[in-house]
Amino acid sequence: MSDHHDDVLSSLAAGRTPDGLPTTSRGGPDVSVRPAIPADADRIGEIHAATMRAAVGRSAGVEADDPALGVIDDGDLALTWANAIGVNAPGHRVLTALAGARIVGFAAIAPAAASDQVDDVPEGSTIEALALEIAPGEERAGHGARLLAACADLATDAGARALTAWVARGDEARTRFLTAAGLAPSGRRRYLPVGPGEVVQDQYWAALGG
Repeated sequence: MSDHHDDVLSSLAAGRTPDGLPTTSRGGPDVSVRPAIPADADRIGEIHAATMRAAVGRSAGVEADDPALGVIDDGDLALTWANAIGVNAPGHRVLTALAGARIVGFAAIAPAAASDQVDDVPEGSTIEALALEIAPGEERAGHGARLLAACADLATDAGARALTAWVARGDEARTRFLTAAGLAPSGRRRYLPVGPGEVVQDQYWAALGG
């Protein structure tokens, strides 16, 4: 277990950005992360649908606007996230990233499934970042770093010893981002049917706490 994982996530939580991550200007536009509210669900569904279409399109070798990807529906995802926002249970949180009053991204955490627990930490102490998505056109503005910092902070507060995230094969931007933030491959992989294709995902993780 590398101390680098703790050091980088601690820096993010403290508002500092290590080498390789987007910088955040304290004197720039009004940006923040806050807990999601029910009224955010439609916008979260819209962002998630757009990022899912792009990811599945890359995996399947089709454009994000291909009609076959129409099965990834904004409304269906909005309903899913509305339900998630309403969950009041330990370790479950949905967050939104804001630029002014605009929702430009979101993230969600929950306790990892038994089969996805990290081997090197006590059983039941792994929190998974279920989603961390930035709206197209809003990337590279530090929103992802702020969301990840908030996820790590909330996971630690919930008593977690590890934070995990799944990354689609071929998603080089997300892989670079998580690697720069101190997460490393765990060796686990999974196969998910999404829309007309299948997405292969690798699990990344970082230690939390002391």
